[in-house]
Amino acid sequence: MANFSPDEKLQAVMRYQNGSESMKSIAKSIGLHHTVLLHWIRQYEHHGEEVFKKRYTPYSVQDKLDVLNHMKEHGSSIRETAAVFNIASHSTILSWQRSLELHGIDALQPKKKGRSSMKKDPKQLNDQKPVEGSVEALQKEIELLRMENAYFKKVEHLSSKQGKITKQDKAQVVYELRNEFSVKALLQLADIPRSTYYYWVNTFGMPDKDSELKDVIQAIYEEHQGRYGYRRIRDELVNRGHHVNHKKVQRLMNVLGLKCLVRMKKYRSYKGLIGKIAPNILERNFLAEKPNEKWVTDITEFKLFGEKLYLSPMLDLYNGEIITYTIGSRPIYSLVSTMLDQAFNRLADEDTLLIHSDQGWHYQMKQYRHALKERGVKQSMSRKGNCYDNAVIENFFGIMKSEFLYINEFESIEQFKQELSTYIDYYNHKRIKAKLKGMSPVQYRTHAQQVA
Repeated sequence: MANFSPDEKLQAVMRYQNGSESMKSIAKSIGLHHTVLLHWIRQYEHHGEEVFKKRYTPYSVQDKLDVLNHMKEHGSSIRETAAVFNIASHSTILSWQRSLELHGIDALQPKKKGRSSMKKDPKQLNDQKPVEGSVEALQKEIELLRMENAYFKKVEHLSSKQGKITKQDKAQVVYELRNEFSVKALLQLADIPRSTYYYWVNTFGMPDKDSELKDVIQAIYEEHQGRYGYRRIRDELVNRGHHVNHKKVQRLMNVLGLKCLVRMKKYRSYKGLIGKIAPNILERNFLAEKPNEKWVTDITEFKLFGEKLYLSPMLDLYNGEIITYTIGSRPIYSLVSTMLDQAFNRLADEDTLLIHSDQGWHYQMKQYRHALKERGVKQSMSRKGNCYDNAVIENFFGIMKSEFLYINEFESIEQFKQELSTYIDYYNHKRIKAKLKGMSPVQYRTHAQQVA
């Protein structure tokens, strides 16, 4: 950008004051960005023609603090503040602000004029690698250990209070130690980017507008024992009257260090052709228009206390509800037949039902096929080795294991069975689903019946 004399600056401002030309057209005609012209105009409005006379103004520490405090108290922008205090460039204020945040009040001391001496700054000396085994090397190692001790002591104090450390917490610790140690070294130790640190520093002292929302997210996460990801938490927030975008929920969960658990693979019960294979009538059409229209079933395995347990549930595709289940120490046929008898108690005379399973040996049995035929139930089976044909029940097993099995500790098999019963009740009555319009399976079924 070209240098402009005081008269040229004043002339440009007066052209704007006359009202016949726009700011952008004036700036363009003299080869200037309009924001610079705006700064001149504001300077003129606050200080008159004298503002454009060249002069050197030394700013003391108190002067700089007055400028920064004025900007904070009045909520004015850096450019507006520069105009009020007749500071030639707004970047000067920005430099003061960053120096204060990173290095404290001492960084606002005016720098000495003239050429710097050949004597090196102690901090620069510290940045150079000293000779191994020398006094300087030992001193630098001691300083590093002292910094690590101070940092981890503060981090440990925070973790004992809240259980986990976020990037905001790390930035807070670095900020507290910035006057004692190098910020660059502290950021390397904390393993956070400089941009992340500066972002959080700028928010220190300001009220957290998302504080209440964070508390609700944390409460939902803990209430469901870490089983909810950001999308399901967003749906639960809507149910509680908090309308917020799912991306914001994901960002806040990252800030809070909250994440959903991963899923595991399931047990396979296929043992070859030992009976009759039914056709794949379902053909991955997992939508049902009413309850008791399409059911899916399968068996999964648990390993506890050196023993194996086998779970056989029946799931209604209408709302994903677990109708009934049986559990046993061996995957014998009665595990399936008992579950089937219990499930049939839910059927009404007018129900027309299809039950889909994989090609597990239980479902190939003559007894199983005969039980379905007696109740007028159509049988459907997945294609061999194709888990996607029975994806809904597979999905339930993955959810149940990650939300229940892998996050809890059990004292006995009996306790596990009791807790499993509690979890399935929770799954049916309380655990919301996005595809059920933010309702649980039982809530969705009850709501649909009331509407009908």
